[in-house]
Amino acid sequence: MRRLLGKISGFLSNRTMVGVDKTGNKYFTRNEEVDGIVKEKRWVIFKGEEDPTSIPVEWICWLNGQRKKAPTPEEMMELEARRERVRQNVALLKKEEEEERITKEGSKGKRVSTGKVSGPDLKSFIQQLPVSSEGKEVEEPPSAMGGLRNPQESLAEKEKDESESSEPTGSGASFRPGTWQPPT
Repeated sequence: MRRLLGKISGFLSNRTMVGVDKTGNKYFTRNEEVDGIVKEKRWVIFKGEEDPTSIPVEWICWLNGQRKKAPTPEEMMELEARRERVRQNVALLKKEEEEERITKEGSKGKRVSTGKVSGPDLKSFIQQLPVSSEGKEVEEPPSAMGGLRNPQESLAEKEKDESESSEPTGSGASFRPGTWQPPT
């Protein structure tokens, strides 16, 4: 019992207040000897309701020992101002994106204001790719591509593609697990 009372009185008398955050939570530290090793103990006393989500990130890092020094009030003010600037920049970017989207839709003759950001138009992308009925790519004549390719380059690419095919050639009867090596 005496030992317990000694720990409690030591707990209350040896603590050092390190700082206070903007919500009024107080942060303390004290050195404690455990099995001959002196360790620094850090903790928080909440103002009002114990809500761990009210602790700023910088103080969480200090409590967990990821920071050696506690955050200063000046540092906390700088970080809060930076966070506010980031919030304002995000709001500005969202507003600009919305205006750009509206102008794009206005030029197309469509007016859709769902508030959702749409993904890429996959149908128009797929229509650009020539595909045969078997699912293999169809070779386009040079005139369809505007004649920009050199015929010698296209022949070299065909030979390269045929020699470096990664398609399986066996029937699977000789397969042994763990023996496959990637093509070099």
